[in-house]
Amino acid sequence: MTEQTQGKTALVVGSTGITGGNLAAHLSATGWEVLGLARRPGKLPGITPVAADLTNRASVVTALRNLAPTHVFYGTWLRNDTEAENVRVNGGMMQTLFDALAETGAPIQHAALVTGTKQYLGPFEAYGQTAAETPFREDNPRLPGLNFYYTQEDILFAAAARSGFTWSVHRPHSIVGFAVGNAMNMGVTLAVYATLCREYGEPFVFPGSHFQWNAITDVTDARLLARHLAWAATTPAAANTAFNIVNGDVFRWRWLWSQLAAYFGVEPQGPPVADGTNDGRDLLTPKLAVAGERWSAIAAKYGLAEPNMDALASAWHTDGDLGRELECLNDMHNSRVRGFTEYQPTLASFTELFDELRARKLIPA
Repeated sequence: MTEQTQGKTALVVGSTGITGGNLAAHLSATGWEVLGLARRPGKLPGITPVAADLTNRASVVTALRNLAPTHVFYGTWLRNDTEAENVRVNGGMMQTLFDALAETGAPIQHAALVTGTKQYLGPFEAYGQTAAETPFREDNPRLPGLNFYYTQEDILFAAAARSGFTWSVHRPHSIVGFAVGNAMNMGVTLAVYATLCREYGEPFVFPGSHFQWNAITDVTDARLLARHLAWAATTPAAANTAFNIVNGDVFRWRWLWSQLAAYFGVEPQGPPVADGTNDGRDLLTPKLAVAGERWSAIAAKYGLAEPNMDALASAWHTDGDLGRELECLNDMHNSRVRGFTEYQPTLASFTELFDELRARKLIPA
């Protein structure tokens, strides 16, 4: 424990996800007391599990009773069929949490909300139709229409004003990091796909659009996001500010794809040429939908820890990220002028994740 973390208790909401899991591990390793809230939080070293269903008010109040978090980190959501439902459900979950914290008298000093680049691109059902100009800047006005990120922000602002704590909003791009069973996990999904390609002698075909293949873009390492969250929560100059958070480098997928292929020893290929029978994309979703038995065979052959491919891969979200027909670049002005200058090489984000997946026997060496 350091002087900076002494007396600080973090409530990490969504502690089993790609954001919350990496954050909880980082906070625990740096001396925080960590409460990990999830429906099924499990048991992790240095983290006190808090089981609660955010759609059930009584469950949340009961779970938070007798707890005294000083900092709240909110990084969870439930996917719904429409944005109206996303607003209702995800807004309701967050409202329930902050109402319960107020009811239990938790001594909150700071609360952080993790959203993402859909702040500038719009929700899934209207994705990119009224996108902001790149680079995306933190002070860009909200897009018209429903967006559950905006609803969550408004709930955070109101709770902070009511209870007197400071806030921060963190907007990562595609997050690369360790997590199992996460709905928005590009890195693990690509590791599963590359493993299948290697095992069955198939080319590693980029599943995205020609636009994304050639465009400049960026991503966010989950470990960098964790450090950014901890920094904002303990830096007075960062209070009451919205931040973009990305690795700090930029790349084109046509370069990175060959680097990922080299790691796995597979043949890289760009997106197919549109010829009237296809739109120039070789989507992961239909490929992985029929690859479950293949993955089970790989797991048995190499003694892997997870034979169920669906517990690892999230093809739909990876297809969405790589299939965009618009540029996505994020400006980090608000962090830089307030003193956060950390940098994470993107290739290392992927290769270090792949190394960890191998060490945990989730993909073969």
